[in-house]
Amino acid sequence: MQHSIDHDRMTKLSATIRPMPAQLDHIVIGADHVESGTRWTEARLQSAMDGGGAHPLMSTHNRLMRLAGGPYLEVIAIDPAAPSPDRPRWFTLDDRATQRRLADGPAALCWVASVQDIKKSAASCGYDCGRIIEVTRGALRWRLTVADDGSLPEQGILPSLIEWPDGMHPVANLAETGISLDAIQLTHPDPAYISDCLGRLGLQHLAEIAAGDVAIAFRFSTQNGNVTISCRPTC
Repeated sequence: MQHSIDHDRMTKLSATIRPMPAQLDHIVIGADHVESGTRWTEARLQSAMDGGGAHPLMSTHNRLMRLAGGPYLEVIAIDPAAPSPDRPRWFTLDDRATQRRLADGPAALCWVASVQDIKKSAASCGYDCGRIIEVTRGALRWRLTVADDGSLPEQGILPSLIEWPDGMHPVANLAETGISLDAIQLTHPDPAYISDCLGRLGLQHLAEIAAGDVAIAFRFSTQNGNVTISCRPTC
């Protein structure tokens, strides 16, 4: 009987255990062209981007910059040399509203959180983070949550989830910059909902959440002072 009680207790306990807390993996800046987006970002942050490549699945390409503490910044754009994918591209890059915004200049799109078990985290995060897909770029391989229509969770306010199953991570090949991400600033009509979802992932300490129209911004500390890169997804 004691063995049965212990087994039942352990079963109930394991059902309540949440996955390990997520970590900030990277932030995403959208651009209409990766070259101009790279130059703009380098000028704003006064540091060079030294990594990146092409994503055959999505027909996009990117450039990367390492940030202090381990996360990185990604500038991403449609790859004009690649054939059109057989699905909507990620990060709303096929969305006409996004394309109009990026035609006026690079803008913050979203952020991505790294998890150890993407299936468990997607099931317990409290929001629809998208379908889990397999992605590659060169020798790198990862799993990412992406909506079938290319949309972002709460227009980028809530993070997409990523898992690096091979342990290989792009930041390992990026140069140190000394640029730190001080805050992810989020504005949403229901800040309590956003806070609850981030709390489920263990990420609430990374974000400054306020009530209002949907908006996202990244605030950095650089050698020339504070810099903010922002966007209102509905503008």
